[in-house]
Amino acid sequence: MQKIPIAHFEAASTLAVVVSSNEPLLFLSDELKVIAASASFCRAFDIDPKTVCGQRLSEIGNGEWAMPKLASLLRATASGSANIEAYEIDFLRPNQKTRHLVVNARTLDDGDIDHIRLLLAITDVTDVRAEARLKDDLVRDNAILLQEVQHRVANSLQIIASVLMQSARRVQSEEARGHLHNAHHRVMSIAALQRQLSMSDGGKVELLTYFTQLCQSLGASMIADPDRLSIQVMVDDSAVAADVSVRLGLVVTELVINALKHAFPDERPGAIVIDYRSSGKDWTLSVTDNGIGMPAGRDAPKAGLGTGIVEALAKSLNGEIQVSDVGPGTAVTIRHRESAGLRTDLSTAASEPNGLRNAIPAEPMRLAPPI
Repeated sequence: MQKIPIAHFEAASTLAVVVSSNEPLLFLSDELKVIAASASFCRAFDIDPKTVCGQRLSEIGNGEWAMPKLASLLRATASGSANIEAYEIDFLRPNQKTRHLVVNARTLDDGDIDHIRLLLAITDVTDVRAEARLKDDLVRDNAILLQEVQHRVANSLQIIASVLMQSARRVQSEEARGHLHNAHHRVMSIAALQRQLSMSDGGKVELLTYFTQLCQSLGASMIADPDRLSIQVMVDDSAVAADVSVRLGLVVTELVINALKHAFPDERPGAIVIDYRSSGKDWTLSVTDNGIGMPAGRDAPKAGLGTGIVEALAKSLNGEIQVSDVGPGTAVTIRHRESAGLRTDLSTAASEPNGLRNAIPAEPMRLAPPI
């Protein structure tokens, strides 16, 4: 029996693989003549499979593959001086939309050492690119819409704050005036939050920047003499989700307003310190003042609206509230511990010298004086 050269078997195997491939493939000679074309290539580009073999690449179809730059790159690949990797071309045919193709080519050893063979793979990325452009357009449109909404929200908050201040000047009742001023301060804190959220990236809010801007806003609206009262922000580099920052910001707003209103009577000088520290998923927020401290016994005030707001927000954050007399002044601390084993041991805290600062009151929290 006559032996058939191994090269013939390898060549036949290569041809079978190319023809049966589900991907558009061309098997080319070093002269860029088609040795074989996959059925998927012929279907994708409307070419009669019976006419393709033996033709030059530039002659396939109606000549739409006559691309001088592609031909030059293929010849360079055949000579070993270049490679075609993810080369993009615009495929143009009369009366049809432009298709975007990605071409890869490499030399292929099919067992015939006397001739160089090229395997050309074509990927149609027209639809993928169209979807990407559509997604980019949607992202851009959403960003523009969000920017417009934020602009309108900022304007609305300014209008509300202005109306509240005008109403406060007109009313005769001191109690009503106080309520209007409180509402104004809360609106201003929301405005500061909105500004920070509009500048946040990826849904995360940097607390140092946010708390600083928030306290600057509160100070500008409530502190007449900055030399007498100050608000200090001591925050690490924590960044939290936007919804968490909203609740933390409202807690800080209520506690700072409470301290500014009640901790420094009779032009008493002092300072309020906002401190936030985190470790993993655990965090501690405290608002401390060096004012007159908490009234006790019968002088202890009833809980106000702000107390309810702080308690509700702390609960939503899975935090525990601690109120301490720090002599002079008051500290309100909210602690969140992911592990139950890290929660404060009340019996141990009560036995320590500073037990009041560490213990959680057995009765419902009372911020004194009321917010």
